[in-house]
Amino acid sequence: MDEKTVVGIAELKVSTNPGRLVTVGLGSCVGVVLYDPKARIGALIHAMLPKPCYGMDKTNAAKYVETAIPLALSEMQKLGAEKHRITARLIGGARMFTLEKDVFIGYKNVEAAERVLKSMDINITGKETGGTIGRTVEFDVSTGRVLVKTAARGVVEL
Repeated sequence: MDEKTVVGIAELKVSTNPGRLVTVGLGSCVGVVLYDPKARIGALIHAMLPKPCYGMDKTNAAKYVETAIPLALSEMQKLGAEKHRITARLIGGARMFTLEKDVFIGYKNVEAAERVLKSMDINITGKETGGTIGRTVEFDVSTGRVLVKTAARGVVEL
């Protein structure tokens, strides 16, 4: 059986292992999968907020979309990934609460991820975002396969 590495909230993990990177409970947070299929190097980010000005703790780069994506890319390149081969998939960014201050945070997370990836010339090849449901992501680093699980819709492959 392959190894499973859990990526918690406000974390990112980069791997060359043949195992899976898994994150649970993506609500308004956004999950970003980065993958170099030739090198078989991948990253999974579970970012809470679009940018550091939205949070109190500015020391955790993985907490923010704008800082997590460049950090993950840098870590992948240290392991041998080449930027021109890397693609991205976005998951999450749901509207989980009806509180006025939270209404747009999921949308803003996805928007920030799209903006950062575009500025870095990284193509988005799949999206499972928005709505009002939480998601679990399983990313198989050896194959690039990404499964998104929800209670409402079951399993979707990106």
